Amino acid sequence: MKYLKLPSNEVRRLVFYLAMEEHAAHMLRSNDNLDELFFMWRVKPTVIFGRNQLIDSEVNVDYCKTHGIEYYRRKSGGGCVYADMDNIMFSYITRSDDVTMTFAHYTHAIVEMLKDLGLNASDNSRNDIMVDGKKVSGNAFYHLPGVSIVHGTMLYDTNMENMVQAITPSAAKLDSKGVKSVQSHITTLNQYLTMGIEKFQQHAHRTLCNGEIMLNDNDITSIESIETGYLTPEFILGNNPRCNMERSGRIDGVGEFKITLELNRNIIRDINIAGDFFLLGDLDSIISRMKGRQFTESEIEKALSDLDLSQVIMNLTQQQLLSLLFQN
Repeated sequence: MKYLKLPSNEVRRLVFYLAMEEHAAHMLRSNDNLDELFFMWRVKPTVIFGRNQLIDSEVNVDYCKTHGIEYYRRKSGGGCVYADMDNIMFSYITRSDDVTMTFAHYTHAIVEMLKDLGLNASDNSRNDIMVDGKKVSGNAFYHLPGVSIVHGTMLYDTNMENMVQAITPSAAKLDSKGVKSVQSHITTLNQYLTMGIEKFQQHAHRTLCNGEIMLNDNDITSIESIETGYLTPEFILGNNPRCNMERSGRIDGVGEFKITLELNRNIIRDINIAGDFFLLGDLDSIISRMKGRQFTESEIEKALSDLDLSQVIMNLTQQQLLSLLFQN
């Protein structure tokens, strides 16, 4: 695995690094001698929320504005996270279409890297990485043609007050994890390690990678061009249908859902599916089958009969979605 290195140590806004992941994907597709790329990055205080999340439900915008915390949407699914200069973001880009294998390979490598430091590290079914049973890294995934991208946090340290106040998870999410606050189920590496954050980054670099690729000015120009797409109000704020029906709830092993529908004479005219679930495929493959259909259980079941929902949203079954929609 090659480490993708920037020509300067300038701290960029978070979406530059998301664009850098996409640029890395283009590099893999255009070079048959490259299979895996990895890089680490740190940002000023920022909230990043998932592709299918509603900003008003996940981000305390007023708190962020008051405290100088930026907020952006990413193209991967999963939940809302807070990042600052005291933690590290990891990006892994690989030539692969196999989601399960990609996640397993990546999380195994990170767990082994942490074990090399004497930490009691493991992963779990939600693609989190744990130390002593507490979450130290959360990861999300998305797919581009022929390439898979995994990115996530690594909590070396962080401003806990900002983390708790800037993110507004629902009471249902907190209750489902049996916690009263974010602090009760996460940990930070500085509680276990005496090395500083830069030394930890050097260890990760040395352990995970076997060479470097230095980006040049043309690469930076390309990345900055991709970055502009993340900065439009339309992308950051999202586009929700006019809603005259809403269904929400948590599906064990899948995630939290908020589904809004625009119905006219019980015909689905528009629909939005939001939540912290892990998106593996194109969500429109579900939405397009439901638009224009009667909002009845038998009609939606028929519309989705030829689609394996677990290939679009990790672990989701047709019966689970129908039960949520029709409150079974």
